[in-house]
Amino acid sequence: MSDEEVVNPQGPADDSRLDLDDEARERRRAALAQMRTFGDPVLKSPASPVTEFDGRLAEEVERMVGLMHDAIGVGLAATQLGIMRRLLVFQAGPDAPATPLINPEIEWRSDEEATAEEGCLSIPGVVVDVDRPLHVRVRGVDASGEALLIEASGLEARVIQHEVDHLDGVLMIDRTTREQRKGALRALREGTTYSPEHEQEAETAPAEA
Repeated sequence: MSDEEVVNPQGPADDSRLDLDDEARERRRAALAQMRTFGDPVLKSPASPVTEFDGRLAEEVERMVGLMHDAIGVGLAATQLGIMRRLLVFQAGPDAPATPLINPEIEWRSDEEATAEEGCLSIPGVVVDVDRPLHVRVRGVDASGEALLIEASGLEARVIQHEVDHLDGVLMIDRTTREQRKGALRALREGTTYSPEHEQEAETAPAEA
């Protein structure tokens, strides 16, 4: 993963650049309308472990996978829907299967890291640089309670780390530099957008008389 790569672990922040028909665009908007967004206290609250593996859990997993697909995302954490349980789903690539991961724990992170721009469906209009380990090993269980061990690299590792952060009440703006966090928070207060490129452009722009 190069330092120049732009990654949105949960899908594009807006659909203006997507080649979608009207039906797909409406499905995406309906999915996004169900997301909790910045300022909602659930996004800063840690989730509780899942203890019951039943039909209700299976329904939650199915719903989350459907919303992830409709939002054209590659990951979704339960807390983003106001469900305070340690449950996430991810699909890091069109040919990869959608995978539910319950009670995930990252047991190993590589020393090698990569920097990439990240966006988040719960923080619309904001992109920030985030350093993350390039490889991780994660333990958890599937929707039936069967043990899972996932060794992930690149985009898949970044997606999993982003979603586990959500379950711990940590947001991507908590992982970026102090300057970018300040810029992101300012944009959120003002209802505008933020990205590192825009910040650099503002710093190098000539002063107006």
